[in-house]
Amino acid sequence: MIEVRRLQLDNTKRTIVISDIHANLKLFQELLNKLQYTEEDYLFINGDLCEKGTNSLEVVEYVRNLSEQSSQVYITKGNCDVVHRYVFSGSEGIIPYMNKQKNSILNEMIADQDKTIHDFTDLNELSNFYRHHFLEEIQWLEARPIAYETDDFIIIHAGLENIEDWHQTEEKVALYTQSFYEQEHQADKTVIVGHWPVVNYRANQISSHNPIIDLDKKIIALDGGNQIKKDGQLNALIIQYNKYSYTYVDELTNDQIVQKAHTDTSKRKGTVTYPNYNMRVIKQEDFFTLCENTNLGIEQWIKNEYLIVDELTRCKTDLSTTFLSVKQGEKVSIVDNECDGYTLVKRTNGEVGWIPKDSFTS
Repeated sequence: MIEVRRLQLDNTKRTIVISDIHANLKLFQELLNKLQYTEEDYLFINGDLCEKGTNSLEVVEYVRNLSEQSSQVYITKGNCDVVHRYVFSGSEGIIPYMNKQKNSILNEMIADQDKTIHDFTDLNELSNFYRHHFLEEIQWLEARPIAYETDDFIIIHAGLENIEDWHQTEEKVALYTQSFYEQEHQADKTVIVGHWPVVNYRANQISSHNPIIDLDKKIIALDGGNQIKKDGQLNALIIQYNKYSYTYVDELTNDQIVQKAHTDTSKRKGTVTYPNYNMRVIKQEDFFTLCENTNLGIEQWIKNEYLIVDELTRCKTDLSTTFLSVKQGEKVSIVDNECDGYTLVKRTNGEVGWIPKDSFTS
């Protein structure tokens, strides 16, 4: 049975929910500034403070300070916040993970004491190191509940089991379940989750990292792919007077103004996301190739520079297959300007897709 903390909230106050900060302190601070966050707000941080970004320890310290300054800051556990458990349980797979994932709180802790992973002979020695130097941080992370429940919603990192009494959800499901939005639950209120990037649900929709707010299905999915996707973002859900809205920040810095309006008539849309990279070529054009995504059984237009054609045809990485319309004078962020004929851009409404390169020349 998971630990669930029950709260009574004043719905005239603003409730802010953010998930998957992933050790990106600068972006988190930027988002709070954009929100004009104050201690009068309810602030929920729905797991994954750590890993993937470069500031796991700083984010933990910063969030701890926020929670000490205001009794209206609430933090749940995420799977990335308990990676230390693999060390303490003697899981040998944690060493290859640390060697591969340099941006890990485990490596930050070691570096903080001027050591490297090679200074430890076994996991027992490594466990003793973490307990000696970082017991306070580890205990604080472990003290976070799995979920918060209010009269209107449940906040939990990854998802619930589809059972009559959701409080009986196993912790593994709560922290690690994948693609929760494609599943069902029996809770009588909306479930707000992070963990699984929302763009993964948009294989045949307009590519976007914006939250999915589905009140009919009683699921809100928040993970904007921050630190995971090249054009990802850190999302904030805003709830007030039982109404839902959102905003976001990202790390794209090359903003350009559209000089020539472009109206897309192709209506091509979609996204390639991990691990669905395998393709079968159907038709090749000058700039894009129509492919069948063999994992999903859908057609997607892949930019030629991203297509690897050999014994196993595949898309190199996550990629928008959406074509956008843009207006003259519109500001867009450049995602990729290195391809022939078209530029990959992100609009201020969060849509990510391709527009002709001559859209930037008058």
